[in-house]
Order: sequence, then C-alpha cells, then structure tokens
Amino acid sequence: MNKLFERKISSNDVYQGKVFKITSDEVELSDGTNTKREIVHHNGGVVIAAEKENKILMVQQFRYATGEVLYELPAGKLDKRNEDVLSAAKRELEEETGYNAKNWEALGFIWTSPGFCTEKLHLFKASDLSFKGQHLDEGEILSYIEIDKNNVFQMIKDGIINDAKTIATLMRAYKL
Repeated sequence: MNKLFERKISSNDVYQGKVFKITSDEVELSDGTNTKREIVHHNGGVVIAAEKENKILMVQQFRYATGEVLYELPAGKLDKRNEDVLSAAKRELEEETGYNAKNWEALGFIWTSPGFCTEKLHLFKASDLSFKGQHLDEGEILSYIEIDKNNVFQMIKDGIINDAKTIATLMRAYKL
C-alpha cells in the first residue's frame, strides 16, 4: 500500500483571476485523517534559454511582487492549459526578444511551488537565432539584453540572478 497519497473529498472556489484561480480543498490523508489544502491553479508556462554567439538572451523587468527588477530568461504563461508548449515557447521568445530559433531542445519541466501551486513550467534551449522584431504583450514592459554565457553563470554565483525558473533552466540547458 502506498502511504504517500492524498484524496480530494471536496473543493470550493475561493478566487478566480486573470492568471490563476484558488480553491480550498478538503483532502483525506494516507493515515485516514482529513485536512484542508489551499491550491493556486495555474495553466503553466514556458522558459527559454536562447543562445546567440556564446551570449544568453535575457530580459530585465520590474516584478511587482518582489519590488525589484529581475534578470530572467524569456518566459511566459500558456494561454490555455492544453496549449502546445513548443508553440508557446516560440511565441514567447519572439514576443520578448524579437528572435526566432531554428533549433529547439526540450529540457523537461519544473514545478514552481508544488506545496500549493499547480504551475508547471516547460523548459527549452533554443539556438540558431534570427531577428524578426520584438512585440510585447499589453502591459508588459521589459528590457531585452544579451549577456556573455560565462557572465550569466557568474551573476548566478554572485546572487545577482535570483529567479528560480531562470537558474533551473540554465542548469538543465548547460548540464551544470
């Protein structure tokens, strides 16, 4: 018998927003007791480590939740839960950096906060880039930059890059 499971008994919607919804679920634990779980339901997203001539394409943007400008890889949410993840990655790379890529490598996925959130990010490495033109989403303000690959890894070591999805994607892309 698997002792590591939880079974949903009931679920109530608490909040429905533009990007996610929150439910309060009653679950039965594997020891037979019941408890509550608050879950943030998110469609998921994509993150792209795009390399151009030994430089990594990155963006800087102010993140309201942190109150800081962060260095990040190009990324974005899936428009719907079952959207094709490669198509979404191609869309997000072009929107945020203006580049298309000929070569794409899937790097698996990560759960961003599995204790309370369903957000699953699909990771990609992209290369052989050509510039088409940046076209940001409404309400999206960011700066696109190219940083030497070695400098990016030093920025992670120095605590300048602290975005988890960026660090995880680079770890997978460069097998660190």
